[in-house]
Amino acid sequence: MSESLTTFERVGHVCTVTLNREAKLNSLTPAMLDELEAHARAIDADKDIRVVILTGAGTRAFCVGADINQWAALEPLDMWRQWVKRGHQVFDQWARLRQPVITAVNGHAFGGGLELAITGDVRIATKLTQFALPEASIGTCPGWSGSQRLVRLIGGSQTKYLAVSGQRMNADAALSAGLVHEVVAPDDLLARAKYLAQEMATKAPISLQLTKQLVNSATGEDCDSVIEGMAGALAAYTQDAKEGIASFQQKRKAEYIGN
Repeated sequence: MSESLTTFERVGHVCTVTLNREAKLNSLTPAMLDELEAHARAIDADKDIRVVILTGAGTRAFCVGADINQWAALEPLDMWRQWVKRGHQVFDQWARLRQPVITAVNGHAFGGGLELAITGDVRIATKLTQFALPEASIGTCPGWSGSQRLVRLIGGSQTKYLAVSGQRMNADAALSAGLVHEVVAPDDLLARAKYLAQEMATKAPISLQLTKQLVNSATGEDCDSVIEGMAGALAAYTQDAKEGIASFQQKRKAEYIGN
């Protein structure tokens, strides 16, 4: 049996998902996207998971982006349907998880790897981590929200610099730009991520999740479903909601009281 392309580990209320393709610097394949989607669905449905850590195997790379051998031969429409659109679907799921996500960036995060890293709410890098958007050097463009979510995070000017120059941003510069929140020694990365996750997991989980959704809405991340979701939840707790359901079931006219 082949080794899983990602791994899932759970300790208490904290789970860790690891990109597990170390020999290929955790570059992403369609099968990895499928596994990441499956993990996101399972995590979102699990009421007992309060905080999520996302990281990569090894010390050289968190993820160096999409595996070029997986998409280079695609026709233009297939590139859009099977690769760019698919990546957006999966990355959006991670960015919009109910639970806070900590990305422990254990090495280089290039292209799609950078775009995956910024789906996290809290980002920790090592002193050796570097970030880059190298797509233009191979005749393509950022495809998984490097031109959108990254702009909301660090601004258009910084994003343009990365995307058009191809230059790498080191960990200190990333910290200054707001791309990451903390920079630690490589050997301390997972321990720090787990410490933060455990601290967060002691807080009221619903409050934590609602706070994340509120901030997401302010930044334009899934604003419509956040607002409608909260409004629907509030309405469901009213006496009028109970009356509406009861009147429907009893086939009578509802008598609403505004409570």
